[in-house]
Amino acid sequence: MSGGPVSDLAGMLAGMAPMLDDRRWAFEVVQGEPPAEAFAVIREEEGTTAILPDLAGGFARITLMVHSALGGVGLTAAVAGALAERGISCNVVAGFHHDHLFVPWERRDEALAILQHLAAAA
Repeated sequence: MSGGPVSDLAGMLAGMAPMLDDRRWAFEVVQGEPPAEAFAVIREEEGTTAILPDLAGGFARITLMVHSALGGVGLTAAVAGALAERGISCNVVAGFHHDHLFVPWERRDEALAILQHLAAAA
């Protein structure tokens, strides 16, 4: 999206344009250097987690295409809340340009529809 990051909640919601990735993903604790194909790497005191493409992975990735400002308030709460109302878990990973939601693979289409509805209602 052009024009720079969006920081107001209504604008972030309206511009979400959620896109479903067709790959399956897994969260794995890794030893040593994470694999090059890792989507994200999180280093914690207890160990290093990598989010990896995995044919048997239990998660789908939905990317919110809006360039949400890192200081924007409420987007994560709004999308996680909408999914939680339907009993869908959501793990959020934020990058500089986009937010990525990891939802259960078997509920990916339902999650996408909920997010599309939320965007249309904004």
